[in-house]
Amino acid sequence: MRVVSLHADVLLATSAIWQTNCTIIRGRVEPDPDNPVRVRIAGEPDPVDETFVIDSPVLPEELEALPALIDQAGFPAPSGLLATHADWDHLLARLAFPEAALGCAASTALRLNTEPGTAQRELRAFDDGHYLARPAPLPLGSVQVLGVPGVCEIGAHELALHPAEGHSSDGMAVWSPWSGVLAVGDYLSAVEIPVLGEGGSVGVYAATLERLRALVAQAQFVVPGHGPVLGSEQALALLEEDLIYLQALRSRGGESARLPEGRRSKAQSAIHAENVARAAAFGG
Repeated sequence: MRVVSLHADVLLATSAIWQTNCTIIRGRVEPDPDNPVRVRIAGEPDPVDETFVIDSPVLPEELEALPALIDQAGFPAPSGLLATHADWDHLLARLAFPEAALGCAASTALRLNTEPGTAQRELRAFDDGHYLARPAPLPLGSVQVLGVPGVCEIGAHELALHPAEGHSSDGMAVWSPWSGVLAVGDYLSAVEIPVLGEGGSVGVYAATLERLRALVAQAQFVVPGHGPVLGSEQALALLEEDLIYLQALRSRGGESARLPEGRRSKAQSAIHAENVARAAAFGG
């Protein structure tokens, strides 16, 4: 696992599997005076320093290392976990922090409720295929449904939550305005073409990219679910490439759609074939 600091309050842990990104954000009570903070209302309890973990690394030893990593960075132990969507490889932080609350969009909570045990089965299949052993099964338990669009308090700050469906039937992007970090889930990956998963839609995916455009333009760091962190200009260029690909997927019967440059490997061609089949079956 590779760990870098994007900001004094943000760590990024990238798994050795699929370059899966886990964003660790601290909200401090006494932040930088030059950065905006949440306006407090009289009578509210005093805020405390908090840490949230967005998504997760994948391998057992990576998850085992997370608590010590966060402690060594001087961050408080996580009080909250955020999942950008319900794909199993983004839900594993509960294995590292089983007592922390898991927050997600209503669309993700609905998916978890209507697909009980799916994440656990897919995790077991992955582990069996890679000869991995974990100390415990994945304990999702109850989740906290967050208002999306909306905000989520963290220390003296607020994270802005934005809907991000299309890759799947659920999802949210998380914007940290004081650090300039935007975690987008499974969008804007430099190593992976747009993926239409279960419940995914070409049209909804494109609408999410358009919705993210203004946030990407403001961001200093755009963190995809998989792949390297992008600067704003890089992410905007990739956004345009992905929109062109999605338009071709919708309007040319899919098969002739040209994969974005740099994402034309055998693995991405296989994903493209699945996208074509799903777009044809569900009308985009």
